[in-house]
Amino acid sequence: MKAQSRSKFARAVFTTGLIAGTLDILAACLSAYIQRGMTPDKLLQFVASGLFGADAFNGGAIMAVAGLIMHFMIAISWTLLFYLLYPRLSILRKNKILAGVIYGAFVWVMMNRVILPFTNIPKSPFNLVSAVIGMIILMLMIGMPNAFRAPKYYEGR
Repeated sequence: MKAQSRSKFARAVFTTGLIAGTLDILAACLSAYIQRGMTPDKLLQFVASGLFGADAFNGGAIMAVAGLIMHFMIAISWTLLFYLLYPRLSILRKNKILAGVIYGAFVWVMMNRVILPFTNIPKSPFNLVSAVIGMIILMLMIGMPNAFRAPKYYEGR
């Protein structure tokens, strides 16, 4: 991949990751507030607790900012994976809506069943309603932006 091509790829991934990450954190903040009365700063401290443990909840604004940075790093990472998989998996190219739904569900399963159990995030019992809401959020806010923006990048190549 040439330098100019790498730059366009990085820009496309970064932009899509910022869009998806922004949509996702806004939806997560709204959902957490409606379901549990959790304020955005506490939600972001919760994200930071994955790395910093329970100390994140006493870290004030610094930990909220750390959680926000971590959130966007994760969103951009999932976007990078989608952009790398897109030209290799024909199912992602057949139907944008289906691709967004499948990828959002995949991200939910990977985050909640594979990755998060290995972090310092406080453990809680499984809640079907919260799981369905979380999966729908990821389908709409992570899956869809990737499913609609990646084809535009690859069509321009």
